[in-house]
Amino acid sequence: MKVYNNPNLNKKHCNGVIAIGNFDGLHLGHQKVIKEAKQKAKKNRIPFGVMTFEPVPVMFFNKRIKNHRINSFEQKKTQLKKLKLDFLIIVKFNKNFSTQSAEQFIKEIIFKKTKCQYLYVSKNFKFGFKRQGNIKTLKKFEKKYNFKNIVTKPFKKSNKIISSTLLRNKIRLGKIEEVNKLLNRNWSINGMVIKGQRRGHKIGFPTCNLKLRDYVVPKLGVYAVKVKGKNFFKNGIANIGYRPTFNGKNLLLETNIFGINKNLYNKVISVYFKKFIRSEKKFRNLKQLKKQIKLDLKEVKK
Repeated sequence: MKVYNNPNLNKKHCNGVIAIGNFDGLHLGHQKVIKEAKQKAKKNRIPFGVMTFEPVPVMFFNKRIKNHRINSFEQKKTQLKKLKLDFLIIVKFNKNFSTQSAEQFIKEIIFKKTKCQYLYVSKNFKFGFKRQGNIKTLKKFEKKYNFKNIVTKPFKKSNKIISSTLLRNKIRLGKIEEVNKLLNRNWSINGMVIKGQRRGHKIGFPTCNLKLRDYVVPKLGVYAVKVKGKNFFKNGIANIGYRPTFNGKNLLLETNIFGINKNLYNKVISVYFKKFIRSEKKFRNLKQLKKQIKLDLKEVKK
């Protein structure tokens, strides 16, 4: 997969099929759009790629939105690579780009730079200045700019349209098993292990601590997880929260990895969420906390 940090494609990737979207989470609905676009490219023997935007537009426009992303930029790239694209276009979403009109976007990027033959989008796709462009706009300019716009039918599960918004809500409610089904993989948080207060270590329960950065915040509490590092992939137990027993102020993801005792500070790990165990709570003392940890471990190891 060739990665472009702008829409200036090599000649061999022009005149192809492009699926456009934010693709945050790359859930089954996104996978459907990409799969259909890929099939069209294969049938017509032309190149196939994806165009996405960084940062996520809603976070660019509203700086107060902090915890929003289902997957990080690096995760998105990795997941797209698994779908075997010919190329990926990452459009830098900045002030200049955000002021382009819908027609300018079609003319300057789709028509002049990618020379795209088929453009795949989802039904709710919006683009251009103040999101004035939509699927009707694309249809209107098809002939003028020599491309065919194809809108994929939304992917539904239990009569509900699968969307990134739906997934964020389920993550916030701790419905991780449902989320994993809609992603067709376990939802995960990647990050570099940072130093904590070493309280877990003192009570014989060492943890690897991660900051949440831009990720959507899952329901606070304890989860059964699987953890991937450079040379391991192990089961574990994680707590996400503020550690009320210790009057914690910062939100942290703390993970105890089964069978790993070495120092992982400054190492990058991925924590894959499997199941929600219980909500975060404040304990009267360490003895009570230790007792609960034993019960949690029992539940996770079932």
